[in-house]
Amino acid sequence: MNLLARLDQRQLDIGVHLAAVRDPRAGAVATFIGLVRNHDPSVPGEVMALEYSAHPDAEAVLNRLATTAAASHDVLAVALSHRVGLVRVGEPAIVVAVATAHRARAFEVCSELVESVKADLPVWKREVLADGSHVWVGLS
Repeated sequence: MNLLARLDQRQLDIGVHLAAVRDPRAGAVATFIGLVRNHDPSVPGEVMALEYSAHPDAEAVLNRLATTAAASHDVLAVALSHRVGLVRVGEPAIVVAVATAHRARAFEVCSELVESVKADLPVWKREVLADGSHVWVGLS
């Protein structure tokens, strides 16, 4: 089983994730790339970047989530990375790649993994706005 799971301060490389899930048995690789966008409908002002902070256990949680997805029926490989630190508009904040024998299963597992990360990964984001202010998101 090929498995990649990490938090990273550097820009995420999609090619690394695709290479990590390469498997001759795979008929499909589903990917998700979550990008930082220049707006948040719930916050007035233009977003310039997101700054992610992580709990000390976050990488272990990320690894557990990826391992759980990889243990699913028919999954051949999983690659999952999430940024920490400052991530500018247009840059990937999360990259997920899942290899399976068939496309439907690859899409399903990829989607489930993204939702699991969103729900369970102990990371917080601070939106940095064009006017120099910032807003913490999800701290309720």
